[in-house]
Amino acid sequence: MSVPVFLTEAAGRATGDATGGDRIVLDGPEGRHAAAVRRMRPGERIDLTDGAGRVAECVVLDVGRDRLTTEVLRRFEVEPPRPRLVVIQGLPKGDRGELAVEMMTEAGVDVIVPWAAARCVTQWKGDRAAKALGRWRGTAREAAKQSRRFHLPVVTDQATTARVAELIASSALAVVLHEEAAEPLSGLAMPADLGDGHDPRDDPRDIVVVVGPEGGIADEEIAAFRAAGAVPALLGPTVLRTSTAGIAAAAVLLTRCGRW
Repeated sequence: MSVPVFLTEAAGRATGDATGGDRIVLDGPEGRHAAAVRRMRPGERIDLTDGAGRVAECVVLDVGRDRLTTEVLRRFEVEPPRPRLVVIQGLPKGDRGELAVEMMTEAGVDVIVPWAAARCVTQWKGDRAAKALGRWRGTAREAAKQSRRFHLPVVTDQATTARVAELIASSALAVVLHEEAAEPLSGLAMPADLGDGHDPRDDPRDIVVVVGPEGGIADEEIAAFRAAGAVPALLGPTVLRTSTAGIAAAAVLLTRCGRW
């Protein structure tokens, strides 16, 4: 079985050297989950990460009711993947949004942008918006741990169509999934300069894919995205739900850009 991963900021704060020698106490919700739910035992191996690429390989020394004491065997840092894959996700109905976030996180999507499209049946407003966004972020966090990701995906605040157009304009390649497109997603050419940047926060060479809501993407939205530089593309011969289209598109694009 794979070594379980837990999140803690302490994974990025070394008190020894790179070969270990220091200790980390895992407490709070993560410590409680490790001790009471996962039932970790002394002598077992775990990996701790801060979610930003810094990792501490540890062995459990002691287990309390809601915390673990671990000894660090080794520390290392994982570079963020290049190019970043950004999925603009039209808000799905019910809990399908969390399903989409879970699958995209497991696949390796780097940024997930909830989009308030014109034809979204679901509307995020007021307290509902904060709660829904919290669920998406919590889902991404748990899915990242399950899939042993050392870089947590970013789930941004809800975006307007104007904000989506800005993300498209700053990308290396932007694709809008559309059932009437003539070009298949698998046939799009990849830009030659993908992955040349150094900082994932301001690297403009992202791949962006836009997934519409159940009601589809409105004509004015398609026009705005085309004007910003996006290319409409056909995902396949069948019609996928909005909650599964993102993961299917991610699989194609991660393969085409060499990350898979």
